[in-house]
Amino acid sequence: MDRFEVTIAGAGVIGLAIAHAFTSSGRFKPEHILLVEQENRIGQHISSRHSEVIHAGIYYRPGSLKAHCCVRGKALLYEFCDTYDITYKKPGKLIISNDLGVEELEKLAANATANGVTDLQWWDEQKLLREEPALRARHALLSPSTGILDSHAYMERLLQLSQDRGMVFAPNTRITSVHASAQGLEVVSEANGLAQGSSKFHFSSDLFINACGLQAQDMASRCPDLEPCHIPALYPCKGDYFSYSGHNPFKHLIYPTPEPNLRGLGIHSTQDLAGQLRFGPDSRYVETLDYGVDASKAAGYATAIRSYFPAIEESRLQPAYAGIRPKLSGPGQSAADFEIAGPTQHGQPGMYHLFGIESPGLTSSLALAEKVLNSV
Repeated sequence: MDRFEVTIAGAGVIGLAIAHAFTSSGRFKPEHILLVEQENRIGQHISSRHSEVIHAGIYYRPGSLKAHCCVRGKALLYEFCDTYDITYKKPGKLIISNDLGVEELEKLAANATANGVTDLQWWDEQKLLREEPALRARHALLSPSTGILDSHAYMERLLQLSQDRGMVFAPNTRITSVHASAQGLEVVSEANGLAQGSSKFHFSSDLFINACGLQAQDMASRCPDLEPCHIPALYPCKGDYFSYSGHNPFKHLIYPTPEPNLRGLGIHSTQDLAGQLRFGPDSRYVETLDYGVDASKAAGYATAIRSYFPAIEESRLQPAYAGIRPKLSGPGQSAADFEIAGPTQHGQPGMYHLFGIESPGLTSSLALAEKVLNSV
């Protein structure tokens, strides 16, 4: 039976970052590291259905894994982009308020400071009128370190670097079970898309890392030695994006104050590297993983956006794409943290499961990979 030192399930941005961390660590032979992906190419779910924003670390509970990995990951990500020529920009983000008071913004500023984010700037209405004349807001916090990047180029470079070092990449492959054996962990996988149908492949691995995103709980359920109590409930939360045709009037990303319990960050204005304006996402819990966008929601989006962009024209809003967040907290519950469940948590040697890696997962990817590497 073939043997690997490390098997990583899931080739989204988190699995790719973990592969990069392990293949470059010097602790493992890269040719003994296997990255498995059930789709035919990388980053087909959460990793390609978001705003491509590099977050600063403003919103998350001080001391949480999200807060640490966002702030640390932001620094690592900018460094990676500079080193490997990944295109990014730093337009900065304005978190705005149209209320007479600034209490919510003050709370966010205090939270950011506790997380080590010390570069925020206060903008008053006059400053906003000068810098963003199309925007209507009374107060704002500017986050100058918030950026946008080409996330697909980032993922492709992570894969290329790991493969150049010798890592084995197996797309079109689904892991059907992982269980303890005399050789460590025995993994059973199934290769799909072959001319003759499918074939099963058994191999052993010293370590198994579940980075399957929305399918992480399903993957964990295929590990019979893992007790169900160690698999947290999944609450899929969908958000739709609309593109906006015509001129982009904003220099910065524009965010309203976040929704209660950080269910979402409100219908905000972002842009791609070419300056194309888009709005979203909203947030609603769903039962099924459907990526369709309801075009009839444009009217509701326009109403929400008009509170800070009065000149918006509903006819310019066009359905773009949707994403689904793998939340660990349900309706009305407090925001849940990222979860890295290793042997200390569940008692199964060699197994590591990542649950609830939603936003700011892209920003946090290299820091989360660092955390996993340091825990094995």
